[in-house]
Amino acid sequence: MNEKTNGSQLQRQLKLIHVIAIGIAYMSPFAVFDTFGIASEASGGFVPASYILVFTAILFTALSYGKLVQKFPISGSVYTYTRRIMNPYLGVVVGWATFLAYLALPMINALLANIYLSSGFPNIPGFVWIIGLIALTTILNIFGVKIAASINILLVMFQFLVCTIFIYLNIKSINSDGTHQYITFQTLFPADLEFSPLLAGAALLALSFIGFDAITTLSEETIKPRKTIPKAILIVASIGGIFFFTVTYFMQSLFPNVSVFNNIDGASPEIAYIIGGNLFLSLFISGALVSVFASGLAAQLSASRLLFAMGRDKVIPKAFFGYIHPKHKTPVPNILLIGVLALSALFLDLELATSLINFGAFTAFSFVNLCVITMFVKSKRPRPVKYILSHFIAPSLGLFFVIYLWLNLDLVSITIGLIWTVLGIIYLAFSTNFFKISPPEIKFEELDM
Repeated sequence: MNEKTNGSQLQRQLKLIHVIAIGIAYMSPFAVFDTFGIASEASGGFVPASYILVFTAILFTALSYGKLVQKFPISGSVYTYTRRIMNPYLGVVVGWATFLAYLALPMINALLANIYLSSGFPNIPGFVWIIGLIALTTILNIFGVKIAASINILLVMFQFLVCTIFIYLNIKSINSDGTHQYITFQTLFPADLEFSPLLAGAALLALSFIGFDAITTLSEETIKPRKTIPKAILIVASIGGIFFFTVTYFMQSLFPNVSVFNNIDGASPEIAYIIGGNLFLSLFISGALVSVFASGLAAQLSASRLLFAMGRDKVIPKAFFGYIHPKHKTPVPNILLIGVLALSALFLDLELATSLINFGAFTAFSFVNLCVITMFVKSKRPRPVKYILSHFIAPSLGLFFVIYLWLNLDLVSITIGLIWTVLGIIYLAFSTNFFKISPPEIKFEELDM
């Protein structure tokens, strides 16, 4: 059946700038501020170096995503790749497990919005902020992917503006205070640097890069996806790496020891106040709120496309999950469902929601690299050195780093993730007559329009 010939398909209307904006918004640049205090403590004061390490490692996974989206420029991301390259049953289970990350991020953003706004407006009940944010992102996503993408461009620009001012004020404080010096290469990577705390910091900061992978779910709504999506993946990951390193370089130069702060978890607002007073602190909090809103908008968009891909394949009921609104060309039922599920933020805390992201993201990263390795093993084409490096060595290095992240995952994340995965396997078993019937799949034309 050709999905491109009926009215139930997504519409290609996103350009490179739209996809980049969605990826950066999903990645949430302000996450660098939320994690600086605890990352500095975990890495022994070597946050910039930890970001260099994690960026280098995560780049291998980004390259794997780029290879796969060139082969499969369709919605579904790692679910589609695993299903078509490794095994259809495994693809469903991986898609199910990965959905945890897509589901958890809207919850986290709603919780963060509640934290930020409740501190400024303590008399307003917290549930008002949670419901308000989710309702707004739901409405905007329903009315079209290009609308959501265009709004994200403006929101991302505002975040970078605030961060630029933050960096400027850091530099001004360092230059006016004779007691601080800029980090040099020797202090960034000293001869006696211990690798263990550096890896601990990298494991913590790896989640800052979640976002470059989410844009693969937009392949069917992107113009020339085989060219645009891989380019966007590398651009988003690179922007993240450069931005995170730059911000933490100046923060660490000004505050090499985070023990001076009253609250390590909330170190960044304290820094904002110290370098810019109440005026800049207000602007900084505004940037944090914009970041939360932009990330929530992008997360809901991506999650709805993953469900659409599984619904279209009839893995989950197609009438609901595979439906596309004839006018807006968006999977409206999925968007509404994600919004309703995100309301669980009313009952969950930030730690539990973060646990859901960890398991889902690491599952996606693992199987993307495994898919490229599997393609290499199955390939009967000649294997020059360049092909071996790009299709075996690089994804193997990416997988090695993800395995390290798995080893550092907390027990709560693993427990919740395994329970969710088992539920998915049980559902798959019943829907396929205990694995006697292959999961249904629609064969549709993969046009590169």
